[in-house]
Amino acid sequence: MQQPHLPGTGRATGGPAPAAPAPAPPAAPGAARVLVVDDDATVAEVVAGYLGRAGYLVDRADDGPTALTRAAAHWPDLVVLDLMLPGMDGLEVCRRLRARAAVPVVMLTARGDEDDRILGLEVGADDYVTKPFSPRELVLRVQSVLRRARPAVAAGPLAAAGLTVDPTARRATKNGTALALTLREFDLLAFFLRHPGRAYSREDLMREVWGWDFGDLSTVTVHIRRLRGKIEDDPARPRLIQTVWGVGYRFDPSGLGEEG
Repeated sequence: MQQPHLPGTGRATGGPAPAAPAPAPPAAPGAARVLVVDDDATVAEVVAGYLGRAGYLVDRADDGPTALTRAAAHWPDLVVLDLMLPGMDGLEVCRRLRARAAVPVVMLTARGDEDDRILGLEVGADDYVTKPFSPRELVLRVQSVLRRARPAVAAGPLAAAGLTVDPTARRATKNGTALALTLREFDLLAFFLRHPGRAYSREDLMREVWGWDFGDLSTVTVHIRRLRGKIEDDPARPRLIQTVWGVGYRFDPSGLGEEG
């Protein structure tokens, strides 16, 4: 008699069991810790599996309050954060994490929700990936963000227009007062200080600062706006980060250029 098939397996009872997915190898000593926050257990499991096999130490949480508790117990080097969460949405989780320390955040959003993606960047997310996504792409994004979060080797302090940036200490000040910058804002300011007076397109900045050859250029626009809000005396009339119409942006350390 033909044996019944188990639902969703495509095999009969008594047949050989499907091979289990390869377990992630133990994380190496000093491996970066990634907190994955998603209420979809399948997504969280897949993401955690890929990150684990890439050598990361992975924690998981399925709602906002649990994410904050896990982060407090073992502070992560990076957070992969779903926007839509029960108990507390991803935007509020991001705000609370960023209020404590400049932990890098890669946000997961639904495809087409551009306003939500912009909000995520506004509250301090360093990158976002739209669902459905390739787990391999997500791992590459995580690697890119973490790589840029590490101090630059033998990079000396930069200074101009009352601004100072120490790439090794990851510290920036304006007239001696510390600036609370996200990872990307810090990298963007450091890049501008290294290349004063030269105009860069948004594509240039995405390639040089983000390390991407493609992506949503609104990411650059949002970060420029946020950075202006922190370094300009009057963000509505920016003097340091100038808009070069038809091209992109230019850092003018004199602060005497045309308004952007």
